[in-house]
Amino acid sequence: MSERAGEKKLDLLITGVGGQGAILASDIIGKAAVMSGIPIRAAETHGMAQRGGSVVNHIRLGSDLGSMIPKKGADIMLALEPMEAVRYLDFLKDGGVIIVNTQPIIPVTVTSGLSKYPEVQEILNALSEKYVVKAFNADELAHEAGSRLAMNVAMVGAVSGYLPISKEVLLESVKVLVPKKTIEINIRAFEMGREEVEES
Repeated sequence: MSERAGEKKLDLLITGVGGQGAILASDIIGKAAVMSGIPIRAAETHGMAQRGGSVVNHIRLGSDLGSMIPKKGADIMLALEPMEAVRYLDFLKDGGVIIVNTQPIIPVTVTSGLSKYPEVQEILNALSEKYVVKAFNADELAHEAGSRLAMNVAMVGAVSGYLPISKEVLLESVKVLVPKKTIEINIRAFEMGREEVEES
């Protein structure tokens, strides 16, 4: 994160597979930025938000630049799926931070025997050679919080300590954007995700 003229700037890339909630994760951070008075540009690429397709969200906080993060421009990558972290590595600056959910989503090409999914530990080892990696199973964490569907909010909690936005404002954004009956579960997932990264 760089600061120019006292303004906090941060480029964050959120990657995942359709159906994982990458768009909601992006919306939570975006709304919290607006509530905090931080300029934000955001873009979604690939537009394949159907289940199984790759989804990428570019979030540029405090930026007066375009909405797309350039190659080698992201400070942080929030990867909701391990292989999606690998797929978009060229957007992350050297020495950048990757927060990765270790729960893989096995694509049809693997289940049909056309290709092989690498061992998650192999992926993490390779990522650790050039980047700061914070890895945990966010699906299991969300399940502990009350619902696997809260995985994306657990991941927002995990990245929250790196954002120029207060935890309180992020939680307000969560409360506004998640279904009312799931607010408690999502707040618990957020807190657990945040603790997971703070302790690693």
